[in-house]
Amino acid sequence: MNHRLMHVALVVADYDEAIAWYTEKLGFTLVEDTRLSDVKRWVLVQPSGAGSCQLLLAKAATDEQKSRVGNQTGGRVFLFLHTDDFEKDHQNLLKHHIHIVRGPVVEEYGKVLVFEDLYGNLWDLIG
Repeated sequence: MNHRLMHVALVVADYDEAIAWYTEKLGFTLVEDTRLSDVKRWVLVQPSGAGSCQLLLAKAATDEQKSRVGNQTGGRVFLFLHTDDFEKDHQNLLKHHIHIVRGPVVEEYGKVLVFEDLYGNLWDLIG
């Protein structure tokens, strides 16, 4: 058997604001945006790297889901974005006024900083 992780669901408050943020600020590609009903869409974005896992932007529909927007992991880093040009991506975060929570610092596995997405989910940028 051959397995690979295809999508990770990210609970968002609004499809269009999340699409805009990920594509315009992080440079992700909009892979798919299919209307499933009057309120539900299948929205996939992904980083530029070949074979990257895609984010399924899932609009919060219930009060419980809405309570998770921006805090899917209880305050821990949720997603890890690897880059082959750390300095360029760091400057891009600064240019777009993306909140950097920690770093950059050099760790044994590379240069890393922690940033927040538009809802407050924590990401590692690793180079």
